[in-house]
Amino acid sequence: MPPRYGSDLVVELLKLLNIEAVALNPGSSFRGIHDSLVNYESGTKPNPEMILCCHEEIAVAVAHGYFKATGKIMPAIVHNVVGLQHASMAIYNAWCDRTPVMVMGGTGPINSSKRRPWIDWIHTAQVQGNLVRDFVKWDDQPVGVEAIPSSILRGYRLALSDPQGPVYLCFDVSDQEAAIEKEISLPDVSRFRPPAPLQAEAESIKEAARLLANAENPVILADYVGRNNDAVWSLVQLADLLSIPVVDLGARLNFPNTHALNLTGKNADLVANADVILALDLTDLYGAPVKQDAATHAAVPATKPGCKIINVTLNDLATRSWTSDFQELAPVDLPIIANTKVFLPALIEEIQKQGKFSKNAVGDRRKALAAQHDEVHARWENILKRRWDEKPIAPPRLAYEVWQALKNEDWLLVAGAFRGWPSRLWTWDKPGLFLGGYGGGGLGYGPAASVGAALPYRGTNKICVNLQRDGEMLYTSSALWTAANTGVPLLTVMTNDRVYYNDVEHQEKVAIHRGRPVENKLIGMEMAKPAVDFANLARSFSIHGEGPITEPEQIRPAVERAIKVIKEEKRPALVDVYMNMI
Repeated sequence: MPPRYGSDLVVELLKLLNIEAVALNPGSSFRGIHDSLVNYESGTKPNPEMILCCHEEIAVAVAHGYFKATGKIMPAIVHNVVGLQHASMAIYNAWCDRTPVMVMGGTGPINSSKRRPWIDWIHTAQVQGNLVRDFVKWDDQPVGVEAIPSSILRGYRLALSDPQGPVYLCFDVSDQEAAIEKEISLPDVSRFRPPAPLQAEAESIKEAARLLANAENPVILADYVGRNNDAVWSLVQLADLLSIPVVDLGARLNFPNTHALNLTGKNADLVANADVILALDLTDLYGAPVKQDAATHAAVPATKPGCKIINVTLNDLATRSWTSDFQELAPVDLPIIANTKVFLPALIEEIQKQGKFSKNAVGDRRKALAAQHDEVHARWENILKRRWDEKPIAPPRLAYEVWQALKNEDWLLVAGAFRGWPSRLWTWDKPGLFLGGYGGGGLGYGPAASVGAALPYRGTNKICVNLQRDGEMLYTSSALWTAANTGVPLLTVMTNDRVYYNDVEHQEKVAIHRGRPVENKLIGMEMAKPAVDFANLARSFSIHGEGPITEPEQIRPAVERAIKVIKEEKRPALVDVYMNMI
């Protein structure tokens, strides 16, 4: 049946684009789209599937996490002016994380003669996209039903084109609810697909190959390479070819931590000794190779004179004036605009073609670096042993116990870097095991994005893990309802220190710098009176709850019980662990 209304046309286009699900919090400004999702050629259930969320910020973060797990767009539909303002933090996170989310909404009626008194007036904006224009790739408010197809197709293509990012599409309620009087031909969506990934010019690839092959102490810094699994394997191949140490900066899983050339943890020494640095998909090129005074924020370069820097990035193509997410301008000897997915194989091929490297030197370098790799991992193990019996529970002990319960499962760390301890103590031997963080530093991401990332694994034995900070959970705790409602295989482990610890560190540094009482650092920071009972909070949402766990030896059995519930009862579980703040 052809679309009868403007909103039917919206949903038909989503179907043509193979959109499988949409995340939303209901709103009258898109009641037409809502009806079409439910009733337009949907059979017994909405098609695409409707993921009901309790807040617009949650809806966008669900879509954010879903893309990182699947590589597929999930629209997030938000209600006019108010819903878009609620959603704005999550949109900013997606922008900074370079993640495509197609945010959709409604407004109007734009024709003021059709507005209801009061409510339609305060919930109508011209142009509504101005709210988020500074941190989306594109926004559009099409006029007329006939303009809907090009708006959706352009938004979809731009979101997925390099560099990826969110877009916002706003549909007038009148156009959504307008009857289609003249048939609108549906496009062949394959003719509107995103272009191929950006590749560097040949001369830049040749120069990068020459610099790396001739270097005595090359170093690779990687941040967002892990957006693509193939790029990670290419990075492994490059590192092996020339025995180059890799520092994983952690925006994704960029390099296996089991690999002898992973020297994350030796960052400062490697950078200080490097004669060539290859920076791959770095968020902050200036900040990576500098030394910083924590109290004064003063930064000085850590590289030695003459060190050459090759910067491979897409960030210059995603720059706005409103936000300074472009970071401090860093000096670069060889700037390259390219997608690392296609750049790295071409670079490897060119190095092999030139053949200007000493295999003996490469072999000797690998032996020395492998010893340093073992030394770094021994250091982490020693910290774990030293802090084994601490109470409150030490972060490394918590990470270790969760790993012991998890290591024989099919698992995915969907959120929660947990101060780097999983990357140190867990086995990260292949790409895609860690989906990274929030991008823009906006709290509330974890509880919601972890639901979105777990959605595609319903009906499987995959255990999706979120190592969740307590303070952030209180921002978007109603995401637990969506987790329960959708039955995702999500294991939330609360890394609960009952304090806003990040800011405790700041207050301590300021107090020391000013010669003031350091013992006052917890004032206005603690959440201990009352302590939040996260296990009971989970149970109130029909999620299995364990804890609060206060003894280290209780962690593993509690996590194992939670995993059993996820696998056998097909519902999420939460384990609340009270731990030390450092």
